[in-house]
Amino acid sequence: MPDDSALAAQDDLGIVDALAQLAFVVQRELSEVAAEHGLSLIQLRLLGVLRDRAPGMQGLARHLGLDKSSMTGLVDRAERRGLVRRSPAPHDGRAIQVSLTEGGRELMRECEPEVAHRIHALTAVLTDAQRARLSRMASILVGGPAEI
Repeated sequence: MPDDSALAAQDDLGIVDALAQLAFVVQRELSEVAAEHGLSLIQLRLLGVLRDRAPGMQGLARHLGLDKSSMTGLVDRAERRGLVRRSPAPHDGRAIQVSLTEGGRELMRECEPEVAHRIHALTAVLTDAQRARLSRMASILVGGPAEI
């Protein structure tokens, strides 16, 4: 595995191209896992967000970068497949929160190790220390766990 000096000697794409191309590679891997389970990339992202929370529709739309009608359609399709459910928010009966059903949780339990394997494979050229540093830097860039 290369050390930092070996990596520095390689062609540096620059921050813009490097991060954009990395995003494309990660999106491709996620899309392939999603397709293997009959999901679109945005459906996989939806289920991923819902793994450990039950946000309101507005927060979920903001997090996924969707407008209200697109969010409604996405949740409608996932609900028809038995992957999510809508329920009144406990703090505001007018608001709706979205959560995974047991079927949605089971599908995520199937997808998560596949996603992890693919992401680990992408970083296999890095040392453990480099992977840990990349993880910390990426966490800073995405702002840690987002509140939705």
